[in-house]
Amino acid sequence: MIHIVKPGETLSSISADYRVSLNRLHAANPGIGHLHAGQRIQIPGLPEPNTIPYSIQVSISKRRLTLYHNGKLTKIFPIAVGKMLTRTPPGEYMIVNRQINPGGPFGVMWLSLSKQGYGIHGTNDPSSIGKAVSHGCIRMYNRDVLQLSGMVPNGTRVVIQQ
Repeated sequence: MIHIVKPGETLSSISADYRVSLNRLHAANPGIGHLHAGQRIQIPGLPEPNTIPYSIQVSISKRRLTLYHNGKLTKIFPIAVGKMLTRTPPGEYMIVNRQINPGGPFGVMWLSLSKQGYGIHGTNDPSSIGKAVSHGCIRMYNRDVLQLSGMVPNGTRVVIQQ
C-alpha cells in the first residue's frame, strides 16, 4: 500500500500508525531519507484500499457507521463516538489489524485504524451506543462489530466525517 506523507509526519509516526516496524518500512523503501509532505512511501503487508470491494463511512454527528460493497450501501450500524474532550478524529484511514477479545471496555473485537490509539471496537457498555462518550474510538454493539469484522479485510478504507 502507498502512503502519502502528510505535514509533520515522521517515519516513526507512520510506523506507529500502521503498526509496522521501522525496519520493515526501511526494507520496503530502500534509501528513504528525510520525509517531506507529498512523498510516497510503501507500507508493507497491506493491500491497496482500491483493491478492496468494501469501504466504511462514519458520521460523527449522526453516530452511524455505513458499510458499502462496491459502492452500494450494505448496512448501517449505530455507534458511539468520542466525547467533547476526546473527539473522534475526522479523516481518511484504513483498518490495519484486528484483535479478538482484547478485553476491558473494547468488547469482543478491536479493529485498529491507521491512526495510533484509534479503532473500531465492541463495548462492555451497550447503553453507550448512540452517545458521544468514548476517548475517540468508534464503539459498536458486540454483535455488530463481529458482523463487520467478518466482512471487511485489513486494508479497508474508513472515512470519518463530522
